[in-house]
Amino acid sequence: MPRWVRFAIDDSVHFGVLEETNISEHEGDQFGANVRTDRTFGVDEVTLLAPCMPSKIVALWNNFHALAEKQGNAIPTSPLYFIKPSSCVIGPEAAIEKPSSYDGKIFFEGELGIVIGKSCHLVEESEAASSIHGYTCVNDVTAMKLIHEDEAFQQWTRAKSFDTFGALGPCIADVEDPTTLSVKTLLNGRERQNYPISDMIIPPAQLVSLISQDMTLLPGDVIACGTSLGVLPMKPGTLVEVVIDGIGTLRNRYLDNTKSPG
Repeated sequence: MPRWVRFAIDDSVHFGVLEETNISEHEGDQFGANVRTDRTFGVDEVTLLAPCMPSKIVALWNNFHALAEKQGNAIPTSPLYFIKPSSCVIGPEAAIEKPSSYDGKIFFEGELGIVIGKSCHLVEESEAASSIHGYTCVNDVTAMKLIHEDEAFQQWTRAKSFDTFGALGPCIADVEDPTTLSVKTLLNGRERQNYPISDMIIPPAQLVSLISQDMTLLPGDVIACGTSLGVLPMKPGTLVEVVIDGIGTLRNRYLDNTKSPG
């Protein structure tokens, strides 16, 4: 099961396959024809980046039965989503930064991400799986106070689109059956979320099909599948880890650089 990564070395960006503690470099099209080169790098020699650079992140709301039941939300029959821009994307170990224009709490949301492998538009559910390149970990960071700041207009996109609010990684894994996976989120090593993907209201292939009826999904685009119980605010300095066995661990630290020292 290949685990694809993007990495930086010598001021240039490359991609390849993660094999334990080494990366086998490939060249060509990350989502198309590519070949393995003769170069191998140790993970400690490179900087891991977000495993793809999406043109957009399509992020789901109210897509897990357990959270919908707790919040008293109706079960949706179609995806309820917002868009996060490419400018919010960061990779493993990069800092999540509090925006200088925002004075409220910042929340983590550990999620499964679907990575699109080929352009798809109006695809049937039976064909949708072939458009999925693999899966990754997502931290859908949220400035929660902003969502309901204006009574006339809920600001989901603004609340979730600040720079550094879209953490992806550490890799894109080819998972045979994502419904067997579980998402765990740890804060400073303490488990705060642990929920099964099998509890999803609209599962991955159906999500791809339904969203492709609305918009063209491009190679490298990410669908963040939504989160479940356990979402909490982060304190400055907190290390957040989104863990999905079979994919890996996405680590990012939350920093508040808006406060002046002393």
